[in-house]
Amino acid sequence: MNRFLLGLLGLVLLLAGGAAVAVHFGVVPRVDRDAALVPGTALPPTWVLVVVAAAAVVLALLCLRWLLAQVPRRKVASWRWAEEAGATRLSSSTAAAPFAEEVAAYPGVRKVDAELTGPRTAPNLALVVRAHGDADLRGIRRRIDDEGLPRLREALETPDLRATVEFRVAAAKAGARVR
Repeated sequence: MNRFLLGLLGLVLLLAGGAAVAVHFGVVPRVDRDAALVPGTALPPTWVLVVVAAAAVVLALLCLRWLLAQVPRRKVASWRWAEEAGATRLSSSTAAAPFAEEVAAYPGVRKVDAELTGPRTAPNLALVVRAHGDADLRGIRRRIDDEGLPRLREALETPDLRATVEFRVAAAKAGARVR
């Protein structure tokens, strides 16, 4: 929906700009390009200009904030274990990838995105599970809790690993009917 609205807004702005250029060059026969845009020539009160300028600045800042939110910021954490034999360094994305592949192999699951955040001593796992419309979400969650997470906790040696699971369900197949 976000892309659709942006495309629609872009199309409207493009048409408005094209119309303004057409009027400027006298291409539109019913519009006099030298005519006043609004009746009267008096300036509005100063407070109106200040309010319009302030609103424009606020709108520009909101647009910049939205634009910055569109830039992906995937900061990959790196965990380090130091022992007598040496040190081991592991990126959190490398640690989460096999777990995501395992969960993606569960019945009814289409795709899984897994991200480990936080320090190695108290990590958090964020899962986004994209499932088919007819998938057993409780069964998938139960299997994640009973099979996948215990193995990941053991592999990472982090018994306090907390997980957040978000399910995104795709529409059922076109030929399937709900009864």
